[in-house]
Amino acid sequence: MSVSQNPFLRLAGAAFGTICVGFGINAFLRPEHALSFFELDYPASGVERSVVDNLMYVYGARDVFMGLAAYIAAYFGNNKTLGWILLAISGVAYADGVICWANGHGEWNHWGYAPMITAISTLLLGVLDRR
Repeated sequence: MSVSQNPFLRLAGAAFGTICVGFGINAFLRPEHALSFFELDYPASGVERSVVDNLMYVYGARDVFMGLAAYIAAYFGNNKTLGWILLAISGVAYADGVICWANGHGEWNHWGYAPMITAISTLLLGVLDRR
């Protein structure tokens, strides 16, 4: 069996999907807490809070849909598709980290797990398969 066909990788992909869904649900239910992953201050005024809350709902929807995409690919056993979805998810994590870095802090809340997703995605894409 080639490395990319290892069932553990599909389970790992689904686990990363679960993390995405969890982040998304957290953003819907607790936008102030979800904002803390970016190490940004929650605004004091009602109008600003409303804007931030709505942006966190957008962030939550993004994360839920990323997780669902990973679930679907894992469920149907398409490791290549799952690999590309996970690579895209890792790109989002890297981008979130860059945005935090540009704001002066919080980047490692994103860069800490992005390489793990990248590693699993490259394995699913067959980087270590013998040809």
